[in-house]
Amino acid sequence: MGFADRYLHAVNSTNLQDDEHHHATDALCAAALADTTGAGIGALLSRVKYADGTQHKLFESGSANLAQLLRIWTARVIQKGRERKWVKIGKAWDGQAAEALYRRVAERSLAHWLDGKCPACSGSGNTPDRRICVPCKGSGKTDVGGQGLRTQSCP
Repeated sequence: MGFADRYLHAVNSTNLQDDEHHHATDALCAAALADTTGAGIGALLSRVKYADGTQHKLFESGSANLAQLLRIWTARVIQKGRERKWVKIGKAWDGQAAEALYRRVAERSLAHWLDGKCPACSGSGNTPDRRICVPCKGSGKTDVGGQGLRTQSCP
């Protein structure tokens, strides 16, 4: 059982015992400890991707978590874009174009991470007639796209 499965099991568990036979809290503790910066982005990424679509949400709201994640993710991408100078700022409209680019990168990269499956084959890598899917070349993953920008998807 991988981390995502353990995390999902722990979030949906009605019994969070932690003894020699029960280890449901291990994934929750790992997610919490991964957020050493205090930004909360690691646990929030896991919560939105793996746990917010589940049946037994007693205290979490999927839309609130996604909105919070989008705000944090966008701020982080804008910060990294400025630090790494993705766009040279020469004139006032360059700053506006840079902000638009950073927001577009943040939105599309987060959308790809949440669901990066190839739309043609639904992530299977094969067509209905058992041939390799041409758009994804059998990987089952789609590229992150933009206006004229196509980059290979992350593993």
